[in-house]
Amino acid sequence: MSKRSDEIKRSLSREPGDGAPGMLLGTGSTMLNLAMSGDPAGGFRTGHYYLFCGDSNSGKTWLAMTCFAEASIDPRFDEYRLIYDGPEGGALMDRERYFGRRAVERMEPPRRWDDGSPRPSETVQEFYFAADDALKKCIPFIYVLDSQDALSSDEEKGKFEELKKANRKGKETTGSYGDSKAKCHSANLRKLLGPLARSGSILLVLNQTRDSFDPFQPSTYSGGRALLFYATAQLWSSKAGDLSRMVRGKKRQLGITAKVRVRKNRTTGRDRTVLVPIYHSSGIDDVGGMADYLVSEGAWEEEAGLLTIRGLGPEKRVRREGWIRELDEDGVEEVRGLAASVWSEVEAACQVERRNRYAV
Repeated sequence: MSKRSDEIKRSLSREPGDGAPGMLLGTGSTMLNLAMSGDPAGGFRTGHYYLFCGDSNSGKTWLAMTCFAEASIDPRFDEYRLIYDGPEGGALMDRERYFGRRAVERMEPPRRWDDGSPRPSETVQEFYFAADDALKKCIPFIYVLDSQDALSSDEEKGKFEELKKANRKGKETTGSYGDSKAKCHSANLRKLLGPLARSGSILLVLNQTRDSFDPFQPSTYSGGRALLFYATAQLWSSKAGDLSRMVRGKKRQLGITAKVRVRKNRTTGRDRTVLVPIYHSSGIDDVGGMADYLVSEGAWEEEAGLLTIRGLGPEKRVRREGWIRELDEDGVEEVRGLAASVWSEVEAACQVERRNRYAV
């Protein structure tokens, strides 16, 4: 057992909150990192649970899988298990191409069938059993459930069999399984918070949006209030538009721009929305997202595919696509620093100054 595992095993007897503040794991998007934590280096803090709701085709799975890729290149997460619980079965992309060989080799399901094939959770109870098993291994992990909607429940399965048998016999049955999943989340999710904090693990639960009858909030999600109540942050994604290019005289879709709103945030307390470009061919375009932000805030200018860049040495005018392709790591860090600086300036301008009555 590693030194880190020994530390986690000892920590399981401590009370929640006794541990040191967690590390930040990158989301793959500097702008989303800033929206979540105010830090360009990362958005997800170890030791916490996050809820990610969103529309279909709005980048939820892609962003979740990118967290594994970020962990695979960050030495601080070398000992972490990368657990992908995919009852939805929707992540069919070429994972090695988009997220790297190291991430793919480390990714594992919560359980396996006897033949060694992945065995994702089928019911909400199985998910909690799998999470509990992972915590008891005393190895920190990043656990992605994709998605909560795809889970059934023991009650739902039992009711289905009851209805099926009654139907075959020409009989009627009463009652329903209704809110059994919500009750299960309410009873079990809170029990994970302390062990997550003490082990420094991260739990990310994905959820599909559903139509609501509330005119002031047209979208909602299933699973009950506990999913939101216990979350350190709630992310809500939607599709802001297509990324496209003219090829042979026709507009071709290259990807999407995901609009991600951090609606609940215990880290900063702020409600912030950012745009994250995601290409079918290469995944999240981090530099492109930062460039779009700098243009939107007036720090840079863009016209007909040409960027006027300021704040990175002498002012220059470059063709956007070529400039992004040719940037080396040092160049990316410079752009990240500038985007973070502009973000901080905006946040500072939003501060309301008042005398602190409680300052000593």
